Amino acid sequence: MTAADVVAELDDLAVHFPTPAGVVRAVDGVSLAVRRSETLGLVGESGSGKSTAGLALLRLVDPTAGRVRVAGADVTDLSRRRLRGMRRHVAMVFQDPQASLDPRRTVGDSIAEPLHVHRLAGSAATRRDRVAELLELVGLRADTAGRHPHELSGGQRQRVGVARALAGEPDLIVLDEPIASLDLSVQAQIMNLLRHLQRDLGLTYLFIAHDLAAVEHMSDRIAVMYLGRIVETGPPERIYQRPAHPYTAALLSAVPVADPRVERQRRRTVLTGDIPSPVDPPSGCRFRTRCPRARAECAGTDPALAEVGPDHRAACLFPLDGEAADPA
Repeated sequence: MTAADVVAELDDLAVHFPTPAGVVRAVDGVSLAVRRSETLGLVGESGSGKSTAGLALLRLVDPTAGRVRVAGADVTDLSRRRLRGMRRHVAMVFQDPQASLDPRRTVGDSIAEPLHVHRLAGSAATRRDRVAELLELVGLRADTAGRHPHELSGGQRQRVGVARALAGEPDLIVLDEPIASLDLSVQAQIMNLLRHLQRDLGLTYLFIAHDLAAVEHMSDRIAVMYLGRIVETGPPERIYQRPAHPYTAALLSAVPVADPRVERQRRRTVLTGDIPSPVDPPSGCRFRTRCPRARAECAGTDPALAEVGPDHRAACLFPLDGEAADPA
């Protein structure tokens, strides 16, 4: 993999938030590279830090430490004025389209804003034509431009969010739980739309979700987060069939199976205890307090990601050694 293959990169990124209870280590030493034309799935429980990592890529939150690189340029310390130009290269689709669209503005005005900010369409007529083109690209009629968000369904609003993200012709689109607030039938439609757009336009995605089935369907590579750290990365066929980290295996074992006979025969990994506080994470391996394979060494050593297979790495002193996952 060359530098030209990498669209965006996080290098030992930390994002900490001071609170009255102490410093919340939302992201704490994350390194990720998103390759051109791929979908990198970022999965984990609520509170694992995955959305904060996505926000840091756009510099919507400021890093405490580490570096953020976009299109080969280090954007970690850019001023607010220079960040405006950088954000043409990285766009975002948010979880709640109702909250992310200004209710006072028409759909057309919201989609046209990146065109105006980045000076991509000179005249008002050119902007109107481009907005109509973008709406049709995401499966909406051109006359939707004159409507307001409250007049649209949830799925239609999310399509508007995708159209707005496409307006700047970005190198990378961060999809932050883009289907979590939608009905199941609409979720499938939005995922299919995203895949078709990627195929036709050569897009690159960072797909953030807690829905393991959606991540498997969408992703070329997957990174699993736990308590602010990446604990496993690899292709979906390795992650889902032969997870190396006990946390990944526990996540997969919690996914229900439609076949009752298979479901009865499955071995579940039941985790004990609560998720530790990001204000005071455990010493050594952060997962050790809930891990069924934890040993004394886990308290004293914070494991780094290590190769466990082709393009497959896990941060565990005692990985699962390629044990096959139960059928799902």
